[in-house]
Amino acid sequence: MKAELRGGEKIIKEGAANLQRNIETVGGRLFLTNQRLLFVAHKINFQSAPDEIEISNIQSLQPAWTRFLGLIPVFPNSLSVFTKQGIESRFVLFGRDAWAAAIAATMNGANG
Repeated sequence: MKAELRGGEKIIKEGAANLQRNIETVGGRLFLTNQRLLFVAHKINFQSAPDEIEISNIQSLQPAWTRFLGLIPVFPNSLSVFTKQGIESRFVLFGRDAWAAAIAATMNGANG
């Protein structure tokens, strides 16, 4: 993991994931901690900057479709995470329902 954990931060769940950034699907790893959702891209991607969403800033979670070129629905294996500012981050991952449950539990303080 490129990013360092903060004081008191612990990893709850991690796994391979892609992040839809406009028309590029960026490969990497998704980490759920007790403080944030952190996506760390593989170095080979054009858009390799990490993304993070504070758990306290997550408004909602919604199952979504993976989209080819960001437009054409291909497969229902994505999870959209919406912030309180209305920003959507769409993650393509295995075990979408398990990820959603773990994030929701963390939002509710179960994994604090």
